[in-house]
Amino acid sequence: MQPLAYRMRPTTLDDVVGQEHLIGPGKIIRRMVEARLLSSMILYGPPGIGKTSIASAIAGSTKYAFRKLNAATDTKKDLQIVAEESKMSGTVILLLDEIHRLDKTKQDFLLPLLESGKIILIGATTENPYISISPAIRSRCQIFELNPLSAHDVEKAIKRSLVDKEKGLGKYHAELTDAALQMLIDKGNGDLRATLNGLELAVTSTYQELKQEKKEPSHIKIDAAEMGNSIQMKSQNYDQNGDGHYDLVSAFQKSIRGSDTDAALYYLAQLCESGDLPAIFRRLLVIAYEDIGLANPAACQHTTSAVQAANMVGLPEARIILANAVIELCLSPKSNSAINAIDTALADVRENKNDPIPDHLKDSHYKGAEKLGHGINYLYPHDYPGDWTAQQYLPDNLVGRSYFKPKGNSKYEKVLKKQYETLSKLQKDGLKNK
Repeated sequence: MQPLAYRMRPTTLDDVVGQEHLIGPGKIIRRMVEARLLSSMILYGPPGIGKTSIASAIAGSTKYAFRKLNAATDTKKDLQIVAEESKMSGTVILLLDEIHRLDKTKQDFLLPLLESGKIILIGATTENPYISISPAIRSRCQIFELNPLSAHDVEKAIKRSLVDKEKGLGKYHAELTDAALQMLIDKGNGDLRATLNGLELAVTSTYQELKQEKKEPSHIKIDAAEMGNSIQMKSQNYDQNGDGHYDLVSAFQKSIRGSDTDAALYYLAQLCESGDLPAIFRRLLVIAYEDIGLANPAACQHTTSAVQAANMVGLPEARIILANAVIELCLSPKSNSAINAIDTALADVRENKNDPIPDHLKDSHYKGAEKLGHGINYLYPHDYPGDWTAQQYLPDNLVGRSYFKPKGNSKYEKVLKKQYETLSKLQKDGLKNK
């Protein structure tokens, strides 16, 4: 018999639990399905939160043929079979699991099929597609991040499975005590697939035990002890709102930012225990450049090297490399001057979208540029002493705007601060005299 999680797989979007930001009324995937204007997409997020379910529901809602392959284990020949089917019967929705492991041969075969629309690709991955998936595939797909399921979503799926007599466990007339239900939700770690399969084991094994005792149960009640013997305990728990993972990486970053080495190592240990290396890599790189930044550029370089090395060796050895990086970041001088600078500049860009670039900075490498006044009077810095001369670079209404506010928390940043202030003053004085 197929596992409960497989049997309960949704056939319409209304059957999917969670992911309201994508499939709720008026949201993007529901709009695509209702308008029958599907495009290829990549769904990413932790295991068991609905990637396959959404793909299955899209296929069921559109009545297109649905095929499932694995990018790591299925071959180019398997893809060719799907391609032939699309020629014979029309559009096929292909769920390609572990799409981050798609090799170049399979990728080159798929690309023209995606362009023609004969195959609607739904790639599923637990890894960040912006890091792990090739740009060629990524550019042809919309990317949607799935959220961890809330406790309410998981409870809804559990109760649905308990009463469904056709595909679920309804024939057993099973009931969970409040403690057993809470344990199943908590220890499922947001992984609905594992949660439902644990539920099935609890119900069917309890039923078999009662039968062996010569009882014909018309009703089964499962307590916390029986549930505990039927599910695998997971090390990382999601809280009631389903955002425990995000709380964990947030605590990790804030501990490093606050220079608390012991707390940062504790949260690193939790992340390592969860096995989510891509999340650790991404967060460490962000921390290095956001919170340490120009106070210690060497630490940023060391973190990048550590991430690359940890990715090469994998867990459990990766923990040693990552611990080195975390300790250095914690004990390093800190500066957020770079993120503050770019965010201030972004705010100006968003508020002054039509500010023109000064004519002398515009491209002049084409015939007719001079007639437009482009590139005229541009001063080539290398023609001047010190390879510098004062001229206007910012748009007219932003002249004199200062984005970079160096803190001088380290010797390196103090040097940058002095140079920045010197050049800013020279620029201001030079423009005044022109």
